[in-house]
Amino acid sequence: MSSEKEQRKSLALVRTQTMERAQGNAVPIEFRTLSIQVTETHRSNKTGELKASKGKGKGKSDEDLGSETDFFATVDFHKLTPAEISLRFNTNETLGLEQAEAERRLGANGPNTLDTRKPNYFKKVVGYLFGGFCSVLWIGVITFFVCAEPPLSDPPSVTNLALGFLVIFVIFLQASFSAFQDFSTARVMSSILDMIPADCIVLRDGQQVKIPASNLVVGDRVHLSLGNKVPADLRLIQASNDTRFDRAVLTGESEAIEASTTATDDNFLESKNVAFMGTHVVQGSCIGVVVLKGNDTLMGRINKLTSGRKEKKTIIHQEISRFVRIIVYLTVVLALIILVVWGAWIRPTYPDFLPTALLLVTLMGCVVAFIPEGMPICVSLTLLMIARRMRANSILPKALTTVETLGCVNVICSDKTGTLTENKMFVTNLAFLDCESTPEEACEKIEKETKPQSLPRPDDSAQVLALRQLQLAALLCNNAKFDQETIERPVAERTVHGDATDSALLRFSAQLADCTTLATCFERTNEIPFNSRNKWMMAVYQGSTAQPQVIKTLFGDEMTSGDKSASEKGTQLVFVKGAPDVLLPYCTSFLNGSTNAPQPLSNEWTNELSRIQQAWSRRGQRVLMLCKSRYNPYFADANGANGSSGNSALQEELTRQGLHELCIIGLVGIMDPPRPEIKDTIAACRRAGARFFMVTGDFGLTAAAIANQIGLFTANREPDTYEDIVDPTRKGNKINEHGSFEDLGEYEVGRPRFREGTSLVLTGSDLSRMSPGEWDLVCAYEEIVFARTSPEQKLKIVSEFQQRDGVVAVTGDGVNDAPALKAADVGVAVVSGSDVAIEAADLILLGGFDSIPIAMRLGRIVFQNLQKVIGYLLPAGSWSEIWPVLINTFLGTPLPLSSFLMIIICCFTDAFPCTALVMEQEEFDLMAQPPRNAKKEHLITGRIYLQSYIFIGSVMTIFSNWLFFAYLKEYTGLSFRDLVLTFGEIDPANLHPGLTLEEFNGYYVNTGQCVTFVSLVIMQWGNVLSIRNRRMSILQADPIREKRRNLWLFLGMICSLAMAILVTETPGINSVMLTNPVPIKYWLLPIPCAVAVLLLDETRKLIVRCFPNSIIAKLAW
Repeated sequence: MSSEKEQRKSLALVRTQTMERAQGNAVPIEFRTLSIQVTETHRSNKTGELKASKGKGKGKSDEDLGSETDFFATVDFHKLTPAEISLRFNTNETLGLEQAEAERRLGANGPNTLDTRKPNYFKKVVGYLFGGFCSVLWIGVITFFVCAEPPLSDPPSVTNLALGFLVIFVIFLQASFSAFQDFSTARVMSSILDMIPADCIVLRDGQQVKIPASNLVVGDRVHLSLGNKVPADLRLIQASNDTRFDRAVLTGESEAIEASTTATDDNFLESKNVAFMGTHVVQGSCIGVVVLKGNDTLMGRINKLTSGRKEKKTIIHQEISRFVRIIVYLTVVLALIILVVWGAWIRPTYPDFLPTALLLVTLMGCVVAFIPEGMPICVSLTLLMIARRMRANSILPKALTTVETLGCVNVICSDKTGTLTENKMFVTNLAFLDCESTPEEACEKIEKETKPQSLPRPDDSAQVLALRQLQLAALLCNNAKFDQETIERPVAERTVHGDATDSALLRFSAQLADCTTLATCFERTNEIPFNSRNKWMMAVYQGSTAQPQVIKTLFGDEMTSGDKSASEKGTQLVFVKGAPDVLLPYCTSFLNGSTNAPQPLSNEWTNELSRIQQAWSRRGQRVLMLCKSRYNPYFADANGANGSSGNSALQEELTRQGLHELCIIGLVGIMDPPRPEIKDTIAACRRAGARFFMVTGDFGLTAAAIANQIGLFTANREPDTYEDIVDPTRKGNKINEHGSFEDLGEYEVGRPRFREGTSLVLTGSDLSRMSPGEWDLVCAYEEIVFARTSPEQKLKIVSEFQQRDGVVAVTGDGVNDAPALKAADVGVAVVSGSDVAIEAADLILLGGFDSIPIAMRLGRIVFQNLQKVIGYLLPAGSWSEIWPVLINTFLGTPLPLSSFLMIIICCFTDAFPCTALVMEQEEFDLMAQPPRNAKKEHLITGRIYLQSYIFIGSVMTIFSNWLFFAYLKEYTGLSFRDLVLTFGEIDPANLHPGLTLEEFNGYYVNTGQCVTFVSLVIMQWGNVLSIRNRRMSILQADPIREKRRNLWLFLGMICSLAMAILVTETPGINSVMLTNPVPIKYWLLPIPCAVAVLLLDETRKLIVRCFPNSIIAKLAW
């Protein structure tokens, strides 16, 4: 009964339990847990227990996972014989498929490709045209069109009609920039997917042919060899004894899986006679029949579950949406105030001042004035320019809006293999039990005492002969091979076909001395490949016909060679390699490295072996032992073991003889060395305020050793463990009444707290037992290694840190990493990773991991520059434009700035210097600052509004409106006093002689509006020169000297001036949009006003620098 209750637990509860307790109703996406669900489904069917409940608590993703579990639980391809496979898929065992039938199946079932997320283009276009400010601007378009025609305008108003079309143009301009962002994302994805190789060899009409993997069909017989990528889910029907697959891309497990041609598990996902799409052949060769292709494969189904998740909204999207809401709310409030004042006061008191058509135009003028229409364009340009910088640093951002999120990252969860390390195993230490050495020292000794490319000779020194035996054991008990195309390169740079361990031993043997000729002196007669049951590999050799003396020189005269007849053949040489713990019980002697003679293995020498093993393991090395023995085939024949190496009796006899009285040749320490740049990378990330964690499938001891080497662990004391979480007082930690560490300091919303200098090692089994309170303690550590973690636990780690104010970046390259990459605030994949990981990630690394700090710095520059862009746009594009509308409405003066000129400022004249601001470098060391608190430090803050509206905006408003009324006074004789509160009832007696009210309203007011426009354009030059520095003076960081050089600013000023001239001096624009040429005097007067804007802000900065605790400094942006 309790078991049934456990199976029926809700999703929220099940996710907190260990993976072993999940009974099919958990909802992970990754391979391992899906496999467990299938196994449990089989069990429940066998025992009659109820299947997982599909109750109301399940969502769409839960139902999808349930359907995938049901599908794989019913698949039986692995249980069928080769003949039954051929019958089911109607394929010939010797001829394969006919080409015509393959083409028919391809046409009926589609290509062998994975679906990517298909965009809803209609929804996207609607979002482009009606999202953000555009929805409000469309109201303006309708209003301008309505006001352009009778009865509101009689005769029809060409100006209002033109304004409507101009606003439409602005909307489409914004939409085009948004569409370009998406186009850039699609182009990046296309360029990445084009890098993925896609050919395979199949049997068609009895011939082996190479075809694109996308043209595979169910029933095709695929031939795979060393290094091939599996193109679909295959049922293996033939496989060499040594065939092994690397399933790390699916399972996250680095150990290669040996192949089988018979079912090894009831679970299709665990059976070794199935090769899954996306995995690699790392040893041997095989033939398989395609049973699942494309989206039906395991990878395809995981891809569908991952891509089906809702797109996460980036932080910059949230910030821009927040800014849009604030501006729209303020616009609506202002429009309502104007409408109420018009209805309650202006309409009854001054019925001719604002007729309905003019009121609507005024309201839309308010909308146009207060909304900075050019901001979306400038934001897109900013993100685009930073994205280009990132690409120059080998980083491809799939979406431009992801770039800024990197600046907020305060937690980085990184894989070990291939990210922190080079993903190339190397032998770093070697030892005979009586001496230790390094490959470099051993190589130097051999080179010093022997001739290049010489074979071992009896007169070589004992130490050299011992090293030669170790070299041969590493070379011959090995199934890895060098790629012949790279054989001329240095050993470390050669391509190797084989698993990681064999590749390391092959490189080691080639590093000691040239082994090309040496390898030809031996012939392999038998082998027992490594498998999960034995955990060792055995290879049997005899001397070659051409060089029979080499084996005798090194291993004794009794060794046989290929030149002997069957009746003369004697003892053969056996090499065995494996972990010391596995092979030590079979060992009775060891090779003395100084004398090249065997010695009995006493307890003293056994303890020495254990000491070496533990010392190397603490340094993060994997220790292998290489041994030798003898094998007598005639003795095997006498015991009835005849036949090939696949014969079970022969295997048993070979094992019995080969493991009898093993002699230890030596030990090798193998490790995946840390990337040379990773130590500085981690230091740079920490300096930037981001905690750096390792999440790996390796053992805790190895992971902790690597962490110490790369500087991830910096404390001198041993790291804490789960026991210190359960009982924090074990090491003197003090806990407060809330269950947190006392020394965490004061809590700040949006910024995670942690204890500096604290380190922790946790394993996957520890994570399965942890409560929310224990997670609170874990998330307070600065340095953490998560070892032996499953993909589901990696996803759990991400979510736990996110719940505690973490902005998390995750790196990964496998299919099993896709859910965590998708869930992270920033998912980072390497270009060599799986298609699904690339699809789920936000950033693609084309180079090394050391580009991450560069990306973080650029992400912070994005935010800094966006703040400068908005701080530049708001004074003229919003604040200084709304005041003319308010002055016109509430003070009854002529309108100082027309709606047309407002739009020109927002979308054109401001856009050019704004684009130049995008090119600004960092003002101070951004990587020395803590990450931005995304919950408190917004893109637009009260301080920016204060700077842009109350300070700079007000100065520009006063100057621009003063120049408007000064022009009217000079050219018409009407001063501000003569115009205020007139509401259209101007006394013509105050006009210059000869002027009429029609000329005043029809020409001089329009020219005065152009004066206001020109003054705002030119004053923005002072604004752009001041806004580029938050604290530094222009004398310290001018745009000319090299350190902060930005000559684009001057080009932007020239372009904005050219646009102003175009608008005011072009006759066609003058007649349609009611603009006029501006007198030269009013082109020059704004220049000292621009200088005044710059000097006023320079004064503010000086006060902030000199008096950092002053009220002005506290209010500074």
